[in-house]
Amino acid sequence: MLVLLGAVGPWSRAEFALIGGITIALLGLSVWPKESKFASKWLIQACVVLLGFRLDLAKLAESAQDGFFLAVGTIVGAILIGLLLGKLLRTSREVSVLVTAGTAICGGSAIVAIGTALGATTSNMAVATGAIFLLNAIGLWTLPAIGHSLGLSEIEFGQWAGIALHDIASVGGASKEYGSVAFETATIVKLTRVIWITPLAILAGRYGASRASSGKSAPFPWFILGFLAASCVRSLFPEIASLDEAFTQTAGVGFRAALFLIGSGLTFAALREVGFRAIAQAAILWILVASGSLVVIKML
Repeated sequence: MLVLLGAVGPWSRAEFALIGGITIALLGLSVWPKESKFASKWLIQACVVLLGFRLDLAKLAESAQDGFFLAVGTIVGAILIGLLLGKLLRTSREVSVLVTAGTAICGGSAIVAIGTALGATTSNMAVATGAIFLLNAIGLWTLPAIGHSLGLSEIEFGQWAGIALHDIASVGGASKEYGSVAFETATIVKLTRVIWITPLAILAGRYGASRASSGKSAPFPWFILGFLAASCVRSLFPEIASLDEAFTQTAGVGFRAALFLIGSGLTFAALREVGFRAIAQAAILWILVASGSLVVIKML
């Protein structure tokens, strides 16, 4: 508990929270792993909804429209390249699809949704999540340093982080350290990608050969509706702009807590399950998506 409090305090940073959780896990000191996974999921979603109070609908719509083609291009490109890499590396079909979905859209959330629709095995989802998790931890450390070295503006970095980092917690953590504008931009970019989970999960379930035997439907990202509802409240009551800093600070604490809990769920068994082919596919795809999107953002 003391480590958690230290990880989420105002003196901490996102990467320190993640490393703190991983350290606790690998030392065998983490408790309630299932509860931590559940708590981190809902904590992330609550923080996303909270951020909606900072953005009115007009600004949200404008930002989403401006980044629409970039979102579509990077998602479609990542899916095509990811599936091709899976064939070249001879990664198992399910793992290849899950790794590709996690990189293209939104890390673990996309893996769970697509995996459920396909009827993927728990072990394959664990392998894909492990590969994405390891790379996401690296990105949380390296992307801000690269952004500063290249002189990226807050808007440019926010756009890049929203594409190149896999999950919402890491996007929020890395961009928050870069600046408030980067934080806001990255949140919008990532959310415009998260929305794609539902149609892609439906397609995966429709054309996946194993769906009939699974009998499961893909989960809908309800927190997106909560985010939009919060944005509606901001549009109707613009005076709550005076609470923007409080919303940002609270969401920052929540994201750090979620990263700590995510890190605390890592085990040596999970690390061993991340096979060479899966990690190679995830790493190559991530590098291609991150570098390609950075070039496009700088050109625009």
